[in-house]
Amino acid sequence: MTSTFVERLLSPIAEVRRHEAASALAMTLLVFLLLAAYYLMKTAREVLILTEGSAEIKSYSSAGQAILLLLLVPAYGAFASRVSRVRLVTLVTLFFAAHLVLFIAAIHAGLRIGIVYFLWVGIFSLMVVAQFWAYANDLYTEEQGKRLFPLIGVGASLGAWLGSVRAGALIESGPTRLLVGAAAILLVCVALVPIINRLVAVSQPARQRAAAAETPLARDGGFTLIRSDRYLQLIALLVLLVNVVNTSGEYLFGRYVVEQSHLLFPGADAAAADMRARFVGETYSRLFSTVNLTGFLLQMFVVSRVFRWLGVGRALFIHPIVALLGYLMMLRAPSLQLLGVLKVADNSLDYSLGNTTKQALWLPTSREAKYKAKQAIDSFFVRAGDVAQAATVYVGELLALTVPAFAAINVALTGAWLLVAGLLGSTRPHPHEKESGIRSLDSP
Repeated sequence: MTSTFVERLLSPIAEVRRHEAASALAMTLLVFLLLAAYYLMKTAREVLILTEGSAEIKSYSSAGQAILLLLLVPAYGAFASRVSRVRLVTLVTLFFAAHLVLFIAAIHAGLRIGIVYFLWVGIFSLMVVAQFWAYANDLYTEEQGKRLFPLIGVGASLGAWLGSVRAGALIESGPTRLLVGAAAILLVCVALVPIINRLVAVSQPARQRAAAAETPLARDGGFTLIRSDRYLQLIALLVLLVNVVNTSGEYLFGRYVVEQSHLLFPGADAAAADMRARFVGETYSRLFSTVNLTGFLLQMFVVSRVFRWLGVGRALFIHPIVALLGYLMMLRAPSLQLLGVLKVADNSLDYSLGNTTKQALWLPTSREAKYKAKQAIDSFFVRAGDVAQAATVYVGELLALTVPAFAAINVALTGAWLLVAGLLGSTRPHPHEKESGIRSLDSP
């Protein structure tokens, strides 16, 4: 059978078959819109925090969000047991869109919402993105997901980039304009979900599977599923370790940039302070632009080929090996240039191959695990990683640890990350309510 124009067009990114093209492109559009909306909200968050003089909340937000998620994750699981997947995704998205309307009204009323909004955006970014990938895992079979997730990931990369660019153009009008734009985009997302569901149902080779997916989930909660399944426990540990290592690297880079700025531009006068601020800003600007471009190129041209040649299980090792080599080099002769290269490699891999691989880990799990356990892991355990990293930094600062000493901690954590990746490759998820016949992560 000859390939269509769309199949040939998408072939450099992913292997998309004729009956999958419409739904895969629609899912790519959906995650593009979700990430674009998030970056509008994120930019508004920074404005509200800074103008209300409460930037210190950043230091405590992870712990606050983790506490809130202990309540929200079980509530989400209980709701997921009562409705179909389309109603779950659409109603939860509408729930967050309605909050944006309330925030807009509060801003017009002159209320100070910076702290509440800051916490809310952090929860949105975790829960809604986790729900999207749960929906993607539920729509496609394991074989389809391995082929299509690299394409869908391109939508996330583009949405994050263009959303931040658009936010920069709108910010002069104030945060309200950003929230209005985000709310409108979320409404478009709500409209897309049932359309995508119909596209998949029409093209789904196993019609019975598509029909079964519309039944409400079993009543076990996300944390209960994790406690009863070693595979899910390993995913939770993996997510926690990845987050601790990555955010520790962010701390090290920021600390080293500040130290270098003081070495290059010493003094307490205004001119020296301005030069230090310019140095820090230019350094981070180069970092962000390079990371975004590198991550986008990796997602476009590398991720699908890694999945095809190595499989998901072996792909898990690439990111921690790169991180381990980088932190080992930092033990001997840390420098701003080395740290910059490490963070570009670390963040660009995390945003592209790392993220797509972590999402593909859920393909062989049950529907209950996809929606409930995934929500718990991608929200609570991510924030738990932030809290663990903050505690590590706090203790390290009390002990006056140097940059190489912090790097040594990351070497140990990355070793644990590699161990968990190896265990995941040899562990199978508990079937729960899923049909039998679970295959290896590396099976074709």
